[in-house]
Amino acid sequence: MNVKRTVVLTLVVLSVVAFSVAPLSADEAKEQKAVTAAQEWLSLVDAGKYAESWDEAAAFFRGAVLKGTWTQQLTAARKPLGRMLSRTVASKTYARSLPGAPDGEYVVIQFNTSFENKKSAVETVTPMLDKDGKWRVSGYYIK
Repeated sequence: MNVKRTVVLTLVVLSVVAFSVAPLSADEAKEQKAVTAAQEWLSLVDAGKYAESWDEAAAFFRGAVLKGTWTQQLTAARKPLGRMLSRTVASKTYARSLPGAPDGEYVVIQFNTSFENKKSAVETVTPMLDKDGKWRVSGYYIK
């Protein structure tokens, strides 16, 4: 009886674990791919590779801002902050429409970020699904 009870208890526990680990929804899977793309893009920015970050941005982004302008603006915004110390995802929201942007697939991601000279910042990074099916950053803002 004791062995039978242990087996039944084990099966119940395994059933609970199996049902509590639900597969990601389609939007959640897209959000995760977008977060990964944003983190990879931010690693270029953190390394001071501003021109390269422009190269890796979405076509919409590259069409909206000249490469030289981007590198100047990003240098002015990031240099005073110093080195990035930590960054965590605070929120992520999937959207098909954003103000001032063409309809498409976007994920607006907010990161809580700490820099050497600004301990508490919020970075908003907005990857979009580009025409080639790859997630690329279409917007970046630091507050």
